[in-house]
Amino acid sequence: MARGRLRIYLGAAPGVGKTYAMLSEAHRRTERGTDCVVAFVEHHNRPRTEVMLQGLEEIPRRELEYRGTVFTEMDVDAVLARHPQVALVDELPHTNIPGSRNTKRWQDVEELLAAGIDVISTVNIQHLESLGDVVESITGIRQQETVPDEVVRRAAQIELVDMSPPALRRRMAHGNIYRPDKVDAALSNYFRPGNLTALRELALLWVADRVDEYLNEYRSAHHVSRIWGSRERIVVGLTGGPEGRTLIRRAVRLAEKGAGGEVLAVHIAKSDGLASASPKELAVQRALAEDLGGTFHQVVGDDVSSALLEFARGVNATQTVLGVSRRNGWRYVFGPGVGATVARDSGRDLDVHLVTHDEAGKGRGLPAVRGARLGRSRTIWGWLAGIGGPVLLTLLLTHVDPQLGLANDMLLFLTLTVAAALLGGLPPALASAAFGSLLLNWYFTPPVHRLTIADPENILALIIFVAVAVSVASVVDLAARRTQQAARLRAESEILSFLAGSVLRGETSLDALLERVRETFGMESVALLERESDVSPWTCAGSVHSESGAGSGSSTGSRGGAGSESGGAGSGSGGAGPRRVVGRPEDADVDVPVGDHMALALSGRVLPASDRRVLAAFAAQAAVVLDRRRLQHEAGRAKELAEGNRIRTALLAAVSHDLRTPLSGIKAAVSSLRSDDVEWSAEDRAELLAAIEGGTDRLGHLVDNLLDMSRIQTGTVTPLIREIDLDEVVPAALGGIPAPEVNVVLEIPETLPMVATDKGLLERVVANIVENAVHHSPAGEPVRVSASALADRVHLRVVDRGPGVPDEAKNRVFAPFQRHGDAPRGNGVGLGLAVARGFAEAMGGTLEAEDTPGGGLTMVLTLPAAPGRPAPCRDLPATTAG
Repeated sequence: MARGRLRIYLGAAPGVGKTYAMLSEAHRRTERGTDCVVAFVEHHNRPRTEVMLQGLEEIPRRELEYRGTVFTEMDVDAVLARHPQVALVDELPHTNIPGSRNTKRWQDVEELLAAGIDVISTVNIQHLESLGDVVESITGIRQQETVPDEVVRRAAQIELVDMSPPALRRRMAHGNIYRPDKVDAALSNYFRPGNLTALRELALLWVADRVDEYLNEYRSAHHVSRIWGSRERIVVGLTGGPEGRTLIRRAVRLAEKGAGGEVLAVHIAKSDGLASASPKELAVQRALAEDLGGTFHQVVGDDVSSALLEFARGVNATQTVLGVSRRNGWRYVFGPGVGATVARDSGRDLDVHLVTHDEAGKGRGLPAVRGARLGRSRTIWGWLAGIGGPVLLTLLLTHVDPQLGLANDMLLFLTLTVAAALLGGLPPALASAAFGSLLLNWYFTPPVHRLTIADPENILALIIFVAVAVSVASVVDLAARRTQQAARLRAESEILSFLAGSVLRGETSLDALLERVRETFGMESVALLERESDVSPWTCAGSVHSESGAGSGSSTGSRGGAGSESGGAGSGSGGAGPRRVVGRPEDADVDVPVGDHMALALSGRVLPASDRRVLAAFAAQAAVVLDRRRLQHEAGRAKELAEGNRIRTALLAAVSHDLRTPLSGIKAAVSSLRSDDVEWSAEDRAELLAAIEGGTDRLGHLVDNLLDMSRIQTGTVTPLIREIDLDEVVPAALGGIPAPEVNVVLEIPETLPMVATDKGLLERVVANIVENAVHHSPAGEPVRVSASALADRVHLRVVDRGPGVPDEAKNRVFAPFQRHGDAPRGNGVGLGLAVARGFAEAMGGTLEAEDTPGGGLTMVLTLPAAPGRPAPCRDLPATTAG
């Protein structure tokens, strides 16, 4: 049994008219023949609400006694036994009386929905569980009855019932909400203008977020890549540098200029996890963005510009805020920079703001060489302290006070050596110890100005001096090595996290995974090899190569922890050359077996053993992706076979019944005409001939649809695209419709742009759609055919007032041999809409089904406008009718 659909009227405040709107909808549905009942509606003695209950069937309530008082609650069992199409349930967050079937009323509603009953309910914005603290801070009242946000978000339709604060206060003053004795207290407390305005804003923002979810779902389902600027959404690109705070504040000021603006701060991290961004600074910027009402995101991507643009388009951003580059001027010879690249590739639908800051042009420093662990600036200061410091100290001691004593002189030199070790690590410290010992021997150890030592105690002192310097330098160097190992492990953990995430997301792109392996380890090529048995030859299941055919090992120092311990062996193949194709694991520089008959082969350089742990995880994931791809292929083939069997079965059923029906009629009419036993009058003969003609036409129509469906499925439909006016094609397509001047109303503007389509195919599409609409429209309700233009597309809508189609069945009506509902046999084989959609897609258009407001179904045919004929900025009024 299909689950029921939930529709919610969300009120900005009590008294805005949620219950009245719900009852009005119930009356509209009842008039259309829908089985609607009132499961529970609280009118609160409001006269207008009580009047709306008249004419609606009410399910008797269940009476419960609690603490000596009798209360009434919704009788869930009675509603389930009655099993209407639609049940009205007021006040969704209500807490039931103890002894009821469920604790909360929304739990009762869940039971009704599970039973296949559609439910219409009401909720006030202050009753949403996530907004409890906010509402309390606004009104000073803590709401005790709440409903989880997820229950409301799962509703198929949410309609906001809104009213301006002055109008709502007037309703209150007129006694339309509370009794007269409570009006003054309500107006001076909960219903103050400020409270109502704040609650109204909460409701509007909450519904706007829900609309944004619908929009993202629609863009994803229809593969819309362009940005739709429905609201200002500003993406801030952060590098982790100190300018990030300025950019965030600037973006927030931009967002405040427009209503509903949103700020999203994003940091693009390298896929190897070893980016130069400061984690501490990023944490500060994350807190700042969240404090100012924005959100913080971290995206993995090697190409910062592409990753930033992809993220911006993915969240439907309208503006991007970037900082002016911190690079030195000479580094622009290597490329234009992230800001210039984003501005160039952003397109016309994404604005890019480059913000100046104090760090602009100051440079980021040269990258550290392989093996360096402390950074360039610290290394420079270490060498200055280790070499320049002893020189300055020697000048100071020899000219200011040369009588401090050898012990004090050595302590001063030792201080400089320790400083060099703390700043620059082991090499500057060793150099400082050696250089300092020479200066001490030459200037301060008797005999001076000679490299000899007369006193043995001075020899011991110099040895201790050198030993302490080396010890301190070793400790600092060990700490730096541990830091590098931690960074490497962090990179490995992020890579493994990426692999685990790809498994959970079900990603099946083998080429993308192999390219990730190649980029992570800086290899020339990566291939996944397999064979059926131990004696079978190896075959390549997938492979990727670097663009230049040369290894990219020069950057492997920052690739996924591809170890610096390799001693520079990762320089790749050196220069451009022919691509090396690996046919066997033995021919590769690195091979990782995956099971008995599969291996991951990499060429370009030899990897250290420390990299094989992560590489083994990549290899296992590649095998999983390959198996999943094959299973999906097999599932697709099985689905195609099953679909073919279903179509063949349906075709046999159609031939055995639907095609025989007109043949039987023709046969009976011909037999009657040929009979010598009856003398037919002229009128009878004309009627029999008309029956023969009608049966022949129906048979020809069925055969045409069968042939068209066969052409579509075999891919032999070749449209002849030309520029055509819709007002020429649509009237011609109505030739086979009975009494088109009565059953069809045309609204095709003469100023509509021409469409690029095939005239013959378009006539068939329109004829099938209109014929289907006329067949399902009630008597006296003509089908309305209208057209409009939007951007570079032209929309043709065929609107009927028939019974409509549920959302879950809208796609099924386009399947071959499908007829929705209880359509009687003999009305076609169910190919009209399938042929129409097939022809529409062959012409580069789409055909979708939508609900008609007020009941019915609307078929929307979308066609590309002819090039060079821009569509009008807005829909034009209808100028013709037929």
